[in-house]
Amino acid sequence: MNEPDTTGPESPDAPLHRRGIKSYVLRAGRMTAAQTRGLEEVWPRLGMTLDEGRQDLDALFGRRAPRVVEIGFGMGASLIEQAESHPDTDFIGIEVHAPGVGKLLDEADKRGLTNLRVYREDALAVLERCLPESSLDTVQLFFPDPWPKKKHHKRRIVQPAFVELVRTRLKPGGTLHMATDWEAYAEWMAEVMVEAPGYANTADADTAPYVPRPAYRPLTKFEARGERLGHGVWDLIHRRDDG
Repeated sequence: MNEPDTTGPESPDAPLHRRGIKSYVLRAGRMTAAQTRGLEEVWPRLGMTLDEGRQDLDALFGRRAPRVVEIGFGMGASLIEQAESHPDTDFIGIEVHAPGVGKLLDEADKRGLTNLRVYREDALAVLERCLPESSLDTVQLFFPDPWPKKKHHKRRIVQPAFVELVRTRLKPGGTLHMATDWEAYAEWMAEVMVEAPGYANTADADTAPYVPRPAYRPLTKFEARGERLGHGVWDLIHRRDDG
């Protein structure tokens, strides 16, 4: 009698990226000349793939430095600003949408940034297969798709298995920083983190479970417009705490 397959895409024992649930939707869009240039000319130097396997980050960047991963960087404006403002920190961006990846690569090249690398892959697969355990100082997840309909909540990237995977990739004392402009998703994030082992909330008692926007997180045009209209934004920062 054959043993049941416990690693199929619907199995809880399967790697996260194989479970058949995507937290993103690929959207078609026209590519500008600059975005095309980024993908064609800059990608060979700054782009990385799953096939390269587990990375030695010191060798990759040619130095030992703080390491930040941003998941879902969109069009890349925030990540470019951070990399340019913090040349002593190394950044890895993960995004699946070609226009955003192309734009970020084009901008990184024009600004001469050497402290930035990019994956155009599923973030869960990158975390599982490419980034070493206890290697990251910060993982950033800014304004992920909130999947507001209840039937789509399983597609939200913030799930117990996701935050546990992130924890294993953070150094002890490293932080998971999330931000959203959907209050219901902020509450969901807070609930997931309350139950997540090995984390400590960095929020003060008077603002918990949220923290004020840190100065290092750039204010996007969309967010600035939202603030003028009275829309809220919620930041959550949790530290890996194995004690």
